[in-house]
Amino acid sequence: PTAPPAPVRLTKVTLTKEAPAVSLTKQGGTSGAMRVNLNWQVHKQFTGWAAKLGRPVAQHADLDLDLCALFELSDGSKGVIQSLGNAFGALHQPPYIHLDGDDRTGAVTSGENLTINLDHKDAFRRVLIFVTIYEGARSFADLHATVTLQPQHGAAVDFSLDECTVPSTVCALALITNQNGDLVVQREARYLVPERGVSPQRTVDHAYGWGMNWTPGRK
Repeated sequence: PTAPPAPVRLTKVTLTKEAPAVSLTKQGGTSGAMRVNLNWQVHKQFTGWAAKLGRPVAQHADLDLDLCALFELSDGSKGVIQSLGNAFGALHQPPYIHLDGDDRTGAVTSGENLTINLDHKDAFRRVLIFVTIYEGARSFADLHATVTLQPQHGAAVDFSLDECTVPSTVCALALITNQNGDLVVQREARYLVPERGVSPQRTVDHAYGWGMNWTPGRK
């Protein structure tokens, strides 16, 4: 006899270094739209009177974070979703991933959002969600960020990023892989440091062996 399916957990699960992966099926996320959200705060170190106030001040105006995704579909096609070059994707046709408009305001409430169509989950082989910094910060230092994946019909998956200690301009957030029809979300939270002259996108591609051909782009 086959074992009964694991019960669906309808409570939020927080991924950690010790427990970095979860199946979306177990979270009830098997259909509908799944929103991927990146929310961040900048904690600047203040001295003098400002430090005495003891209030971390979040300043978003000088920061330009871009949520992106590399995808590989089950038919072998590969690509990138990013605001660079207006590669926003599409929700109801391949690659079934769509990026909301680029939010330059710093997104005090909602952050950056990307939507994945779970009705077409069999079309995905793997999806890597990552974030790049374009202007306003040379690295992710002092950035406190939370990633939330919220399936339309299931419980959320979230995790926070560790403190960044390297001069990174690109961070791999989460890797979603199709494992026998079930999408498994793995927390990556990997800060990558591009080599001189290498774009953040190409850096992520190389780190995860995606194997795409890149041409320079401007935003």
